[in-house]
Amino acid sequence: MYERVRLGIMSALAVREQLTFNELKELFEVSDGNLSAHARKLEEARYLTCTKSFEDRRPQSVYRLTSLGRTALNRYLDHVEAVIKATRRR
Repeated sequence: MYERVRLGIMSALAVREQLTFNELKELFEVSDGNLSAHARKLEEARYLTCTKSFEDRRPQSVYRLTSLGRTALNRYLDHVEAVIKATRRR
């Protein structure tokens, strides 16, 4: 989850209940293939879910953070905060 795009996806979904593929693509300014690969890795880790449907005859993918994903993100953020605090003490 240390990759910039993966962390961004997780963070964005932590504050929004759901985001579409196109919203995420625009938010992080990445290619379809790049976003797809990162989202797939997060799905495989069960950190997010993807629901596919059609809207106006166009495919739409909607992503949501899972409880496991939220726990993993919070654990990562706690770790980063601890590193920052330890660094500032020196």
